[in-house]
Amino acid sequence: MPITILSAGRRRLLQLLLAAQVLYVLGVAGAGYATSALGQHLQLRAAPINPAELQTGNYVRLSYDIGNVPLTAWRATTPPQRRQQVYVLLHTATPDSAATVAGVYDQTPTASTGQAVLRGWVETVQPRRLRLRFNLERYYVPAASPLRREKPRRLHPLLVSVSVAPWGQARITAVQLRRTEPRPDTAHTQLQH
Repeated sequence: MPITILSAGRRRLLQLLLAAQVLYVLGVAGAGYATSALGQHLQLRAAPINPAELQTGNYVRLSYDIGNVPLTAWRATTPPQRRQQVYVLLHTATPDSAATVAGVYDQTPTASTGQAVLRGWVETVQPRRLRLRFNLERYYVPAASPLRREKPRRLHPLLVSVSVAPWGQARITAVQLRRTEPRPDTAHTQLQH
C-alpha cells in the first residue's frame, strides 16, 4: 500500500481538527467537574418510572416530585406553553431535606438564602397541573449498585442529590434509597455517581 504524504496545509488542518476534538472533550469533562465543585447542592425526591428497567439495562428513568406541580405555582403573566423553558424556584430548608417548589417562572428568578433555581421545560399543561422535565430523568446505575439488588416491584422511592451550577447546568451527584421505615443500622443507602 502506498504511503500518502500530506501537504503542509492539510497537515495543519488535521492538527487543528485533532486539537478541537481534544478541547471539546476537556471542556465537557471540565464543565461536569465545575458543576459538581461549584454548584449548589440540592436533594430531590424521585421514583423510578419503570423499576424493571434495571433488569434489562444500565439506566433507569426517574420521575421527580418537583416535576408535577399545581398550575397555581406558575408565576408569569402569560400562560405556560408546551416545550417552554422555565425556571423552578426551589425552597431548600436544610441541606439534608428534599427541596420543594416555591414557584415556576418564565424568566430566571432571584433566589434568596435557602433557595435555588433549576432550569426545566414544560412537558404538558393540564387544566390544574404542569408536568416539567429537567434533563435529569435518566440515571446510569452501576453494576455494583444497591439499586440493582432491589426486587423490581419493591424498589423504594429515591432521594437524588443534584448539583446546580451558577450558569444553570445541573448534574446528578448521588442517589439514595429512601426507606419508608428507617432501620437503625442503614436509614439510607448512598450511591455515588
